[in-house]
Amino acid sequence: MAFRGPKVWLWRWRRNPLKRRADSVEAWVLLAAWAVTVLAGVLAGLTTARTVEQGMARERVEWRPVVALLTEQAPGTADSRARVSSGEQVWAKVRWSARDGSPHTGQARVRPGSGVGTPVTVWTDPRGRMVTQPATPSEAHTRATLVGGLAGVCAACVPFVAGRALRSRLETRRIDRWGYEWARFGPLWGGRTTG
Repeated sequence: MAFRGPKVWLWRWRRNPLKRRADSVEAWVLLAAWAVTVLAGVLAGLTTARTVEQGMARERVEWRPVVALLTEQAPGTADSRARVSSGEQVWAKVRWSARDGSPHTGQARVRPGSGVGTPVTVWTDPRGRMVTQPATPSEAHTRATLVGGLAGVCAACVPFVAGRALRSRLETRRIDRWGYEWARFGPLWGGRTTG
């Protein structure tokens, strides 16, 4: 196990006679990469979360429930309704009128065996198109947090990977330079270096 010695804070920026310009460049590249990674992740996450939450709040304001009527017999039988749990539903074709009076049709979830003309509540957007029920404020907050977190992680990956690639390139260049300097000054030492 190698001895590392005491941990020194900010060692990359301290004065050292053995420190080369490449070491300073690498230190600043690392600092910049971490700063941009954190900044990009936080900004992207917060912006995305706010946008998602505002969009869902707009949906809660604009989307309205409308009473639609079944245009066909729902699959299943009326006796199956007694045996089926209250949460089980089937798809059936329904018809409703938009705010401007234009007729619309679509598929909605209804109880099995429901007859033609049975009223069903569906949600519509301002154009009268069927949409899902809008998210509650707490559901919207949860979704916005999850989407914002994912967007933040994805955005932070870009500068992080770029910083790692640049650091790898600097390290390769530094090792090549060491090899060049060793080849240049090694023979000047004279004598044997191996036993």
